[in-house]
Amino acid sequence: MQKRPYGNTGVDLSIVGFGGIVVKGVTSRQASDDVGWAIDQGINYFDVAPAYGNAQEMLGPALAPWRNEVFLACKTTRRDAAGARADLENSLRLLRTAQFDLYQLHSMKTREDLRRALGPAGALETFVKAREQGLVRYLGFSAHSAEVALELMDQFRFDSTLFPVNWVNYFESGFGPQVVEKARRKGVAVLALKAMAQYKLAENQPRARQNCWYYPVDDPELAALALRFALSQPVVAALPPGDPELFRLGVEIARDFTPLDPSELGELERRSRGNAPIFELAAV
Repeated sequence: MQKRPYGNTGVDLSIVGFGGIVVKGVTSRQASDDVGWAIDQGINYFDVAPAYGNAQEMLGPALAPWRNEVFLACKTTRRDAAGARADLENSLRLLRTAQFDLYQLHSMKTREDLRRALGPAGALETFVKAREQGLVRYLGFSAHSAEVALELMDQFRFDSTLFPVNWVNYFESGFGPQVVEKARRKGVAVLALKAMAQYKLAENQPRARQNCWYYPVDDPELAALALRFALSQPVVAALPPGDPELFRLGVEIARDFTPLDPSELGELERRSRGNAPIFELAAV
């Protein structure tokens, strides 16, 4: 598995990571098998969150044998300092670790999220204190709004952003490239989400995959183009979908990664037409 530098930290991450939602709702045996398989493929980047059901409870024991060999990221949706601290301490306990390599504000979407998390007694106060105490090494955020992501990078020196880098978003709504470019200018590492998403589900449309709230690319040829598109951007790594089968497909694609050539890029742009982007640019 190829690796890329996580900013200027001296840490190298596998170009695809293991999203903890993969082990949501599985047995302990299955979780151990999934983590062991990922380790065997050369994956050293793992990401999880309290919002992913019981994924933390499953990932903690499964990852324990390799904890010192991997980069472990976690998140909180709490915007206040006290709530973020409670989430952090509980996640450390469930993940059976004394320290997270990366701790992130999760799913930042609105100006209210910004105001609360970065204001007095906001979650960011907990983040900075936790870094001083050695409970976390690096600080980041995930965002589903380009506008919020841009403002976050202006207001604090985050180490990384976990952000959608998706072919349909780029071609059909222009969502994403401005965040990746600003991150490049500011020296913020980009970790890519939703690379293998295809379109937004219509209201009341059932999920094709339980762990995917969007319609994912499940055709292997198109999935390869989609994931390679994300990895051809200036990103460190991408997280494949949380569906176990699609996660393994993403890993197989990444093992033989080569950047898209112009003809493949044109083909992907053509195939994006008519798909409803899962995210669009909008005022917050």
